[in-house]
Amino acid sequence: MHLLQLLLRPGPGILVLVLCLHLGTNKAQEDTREVIKMQLDMPSNAKENEEVTMKFKVATELRECMVIKTYLQGSRPMDGPFNYIYTACLCEDYPRTFYWDFTVNRTMAIATVVHIIEQEGICPNISVVPNENKYYYTIRKIQTV
Repeated sequence: MHLLQLLLRPGPGILVLVLCLHLGTNKAQEDTREVIKMQLDMPSNAKENEEVTMKFKVATELRECMVIKTYLQGSRPMDGPFNYIYTACLCEDYPRTFYWDFTVNRTMAIATVVHIIEQEGICPNISVVPNENKYYYTIRKIQTV
């Protein structure tokens, strides 16, 4: 009977194994998909009154599509005959690229903002709005030389 009780007692090795399996299971259940991935290409320096092009690529790792509104926000008023705001459908298999051409007349910081919105008629299928953060941004500085 004593031998049977020794076999049923958990040893330190078994406890460590159960702990590792428990931690591994918790890690596997986490959703590590990025809602918004951004890549901004723009010059950091420009001559005064020179026209520059800003290229902004937005992607998602979510399986569902979502409606985004992307726009520029400057630290100073920006001059130029261009559209600052784009509204588009963003899906996992279809990243979007936006372009802005504008004239730089002084040194300034520019924030490129992505706002996830709830709007019908933009995406061909049903779109989702994540419960998390709905605003994503990146800030870059452009200096006049």
